Amino acid sequence: MLAEPTGAGLGPRARDGGARDDRGEHPAYPTPVDVAVRRARTPDVRAIRRIVRPLSAERTLIAKDAVAYYESVHEFRVAEVDGVVVGCGALHVMWEDLAEIRTLAVAQGHVRTGVGAALLRGLIDDARDLGVQRVFCLTFETEFFGRHGFDVIEGRAVAPEVYAEMLRSYDEGVAEFLDLERVKPNTLGNTRMLLTL
Repeated sequence: MLAEPTGAGLGPRARDGGARDDRGEHPAYPTPVDVAVRRARTPDVRAIRRIVRPLSAERTLIAKDAVAYYESVHEFRVAEVDGVVVGCGALHVMWEDLAEIRTLAVAQGHVRTGVGAALLRGLIDDARDLGVQRVFCLTFETEFFGRHGFDVIEGRAVAPEVYAEMLRSYDEGVAEFLDLERVKPNTLGNTRMLLTL
C-alpha cells in the first residue's frame, strides 16, 4: 500500500502568477483584519483534523490519527477568524539549527485570504524564538513558500556528521528532509524547500 504524501498544503494547488504587494502577498487576497494566530490547545485538535481532512483525502497532506495530533499539539499554531479556527500549522524541531513546517493548512473558505501567510509568519517567529536558523518544508505549494523566502534544495542540506546523526531518527519528516530512498513514494510530487533566517 502506498503511503500518503506529506508536506504543507494550503488548498488547491493551482496558483496565479500575478503581482504581489511589498509584503509579498497578492493584493487581491489581503490579510483579514480579524485573523488571530495563537498557540493551539487540546480542544483545537477537532478543528485541526476538520481542516486537514479534505487535504489528506486529496493526498496533499498526510492523514494522521487523532492521537498524533494530541501528542504534537504543543508544536501547532491555529488561525482564527471571527473566533472560528480556520487554519493550522506546526513547527517541528529536527536538529540544533533546523526545524520543519508541518501540516500548514487553511480551511477551504479561507484560502487566499492571508490566513496561510499569517500562520507561516507565526511559525517562523517560533523558529527564531527557539534559536533555529533554518526552516524546512516539503510541499506542493512552491510558489507560496517561495514568496516567503524559501528556496528549493537538492541533495544534502546538512554536514556529513549531522546527516549521520539524523539517520538515527524514526521521524518520517526527518527521513524526507534527508531525501532517503525509503520515503520517495511518500514525497512524490512534493518539493523540498529551505528558508535561512
